[in-house]
Amino acid sequence: MSGVLFVFFNINTSNGVPVYEQIARQIVFAVANRGIEVGELVPSVRNLSRELAVNPNTVARAYRQLQDSGVLETVRGEGLAVTRGAAQKCKATRKKLVGDRILSVLQEARQSQLTEEEIKSLFNESLATSKKLAAKNRTRK
Repeated sequence: MSGVLFVFFNINTSNGVPVYEQIARQIVFAVANRGIEVGELVPSVRNLSRELAVNPNTVARAYRQLQDSGVLETVRGEGLAVTRGAAQKCKATRKKLVGDRILSVLQEARQSQLTEEEIKSLFNESLATSKKLAAKNRTRK
């Protein structure tokens, strides 16, 4: 069993997504990206709630959700650790979450009366911008 994992969380209280859901999603994405490996411990409820300045019940709810979905498991005397098979589950969850967000944006674009060509053009522009930003972020590290 490895030591306690430190993940940098980005919590946005004004985006309409509950904080516990943001915590759970960020752990799911980190596991899917192999930023968190099997057996690694997540921070304790107390430590993470202090770090994020949120109620401990909020962190506990996120962890409970991840336990219920088989991503985290209790390791007696240690804390909560990433389970075997969590990466596959998290990749599927990540794909669904991103797909849902894309669908929502596409529905908004259709309701705005954008043509399919305009939507494709916007998507391609956004994809190119995203690639540039990702490359820029990689060179900073």
